[in-house]
Amino acid sequence: MNPKDSRRFGGIERLYGQAAFEAITAAHVCVVGLGGVGSWCAEALARSGVGTLTLVDGDTVAESNINRQLPALENTLGQAKAAVLAQRFAAINPEGNFRPIEHFIDADNLSVVIPPEAIIVDAIDSLAAKAALSAWARQNNRLIVVSGGAGGKTDPGAVTAADLSRTQGDALLSKLRTVLRKDYGFPAGASDPKKIRKFGITAVFSTQQAIKSAVADRGPEFANFGTAMPVTAAVGLRLAAEVLRILSEAASSKLAAE
Repeated sequence: MNPKDSRRFGGIERLYGQAAFEAITAAHVCVVGLGGVGSWCAEALARSGVGTLTLVDGDTVAESNINRQLPALENTLGQAKAAVLAQRFAAINPEGNFRPIEHFIDADNLSVVIPPEAIIVDAIDSLAAKAALSAWARQNNRLIVVSGGAGGKTDPGAVTAADLSRTQGDALLSKLRTVLRKDYGFPAGASDPKKIRKFGITAVFSTQQAIKSAVADRGPEFANFGTAMPVTAAVGLRLAAEVLRILSEAASSKLAAE
């Protein structure tokens, strides 16, 4: 590690160890979805020294993003989220490689948009896109970490991680399981939770029951779940922590095998 990296990221090396830190700095992570969850995940990965981040989102910054999304500022309104974050992360780590891709994903463009060998973080809320991405990752033997929904949640302490087959309290992930089992051949469920076959995909989610809109009586446009940064960021940071755990454990296993 050069002196500048030591000053910037020495805390990461002291926490995870040299081998894990080298794996982190050599890693390529692709964060898909850069909203209230994905933007904070990407920030944490950039500040942890991840060497290459591919940042995928076709959306631009809007005023409605300001309550929870990292790239949302008065002076970034209308700009592409991926480009805003890539510029920001280059200021955090000038030696890093930050690749903005200003596209939404779908079942037809995954092999083009998702870089080879990158660990994938799914921080999108489109059910069809989530299902296509998880199925593609499984088919291609790719590591993926998936986020649940953060809408209607107020308790960041309720955020946890488990295999996607065993999440609780998250309607989006429940629907995702159904689609993956029905349309993509993922293992079927079982009445006994202990007999449910794992998907091999880590999911980050909140166990808190979602709270309905407190102002739904104002009209249909107020009926959607509310959102706040303490929970969206907590989900994003836990996603980043899971990626760092995967990289650290892989480095430890490699050392043990030598």
